[in-house]
Amino acid sequence: MKAALKSGLAVLGLSAATAWGAPITFNTALPVHEGGWVLREQFVFMKVADDPTPARRDMRVSGLISVLGYGVTRDFALFGMLPWFDKRVDMRMGGQDLTRRESGAGDLTVLGRYTAYQYDAPGRTLRIAPFLGVKAPTGEDDARDRLGRLPPPVQAGSGSWDVLGGAVLTWQTLDFELDSQVSYKANREARGFEAGNVAALDASLQYRLWPRSLGAGVPAFLYGVLEANLVHAARDRVGGADDPNSGGTTLFLTPGLQYVTRKWIVEAGVQLPVIQHLHGAALGTDYVLTAGFRINF
Repeated sequence: MKAALKSGLAVLGLSAATAWGAPITFNTALPVHEGGWVLREQFVFMKVADDPTPARRDMRVSGLISVLGYGVTRDFALFGMLPWFDKRVDMRMGGQDLTRRESGAGDLTVLGRYTAYQYDAPGRTLRIAPFLGVKAPTGEDDARDRLGRLPPPVQAGSGSWDVLGGAVLTWQTLDFELDSQVSYKANREARGFEAGNVAALDASLQYRLWPRSLGAGVPAFLYGVLEANLVHAARDRVGGADDPNSGGTTLFLTPGLQYVTRKWIVEAGVQLPVIQHLHGAALGTDYVLTAGFRINF
């Protein structure tokens, strides 16, 4: 759970009408023009079923993540993100097969991103942008079923006010784009549970597959994408004590494709764990499927 677009600058330019690029699994430093909006919708399906215990836990999460960005100034943009989840976990307990499930809107995240450095040259640009945000407890965090209160990973919301921040770097040329991000999320306690803080290091390469040569009037582009996400989650705390069966470090690789036009982008990728060093009986991720679109207006 603690683990979401390219254009040739000489062809599309730096205008408000450009559909700027973005990695599939994290943020970008490319701008939202002043007074402009960006809408991004992503569908995510995650299977978390690598269970080392006899409980044979199998968790599946479907989500629709809506992101709306607004260019306040040339260098400063605000983003709001609201997810909707359908979470289900199947397990075997006491000789019986059990299912626990919850669906609903999750927690709202609001963050600001400021372009601290930029370098522009013909056919290329470099941007560095720090960001800072807060996650508000807007999702339900006390849902219950016939067995009692659902465990925190199955709840739609966390119940806590959390803070996140980091910085992202983007280098874009006519043929490819490189993005990298470092981020940290500090989680707080709610209802006796505190999720472990999460640190992440991300990288993305998007390479133009079609057309191979650029010319006047090229209306769209197809990019191949390869991303890496190194995520470390500290142990959760329950009742003030560390949970030994939580947290750890995972390295994901994400191959994907993106189709880019002047106004909109469609994308899809599959996030695969290639290394998982988890604590105790923590549940491991099998894969994460992501598909979505983005519109500039």
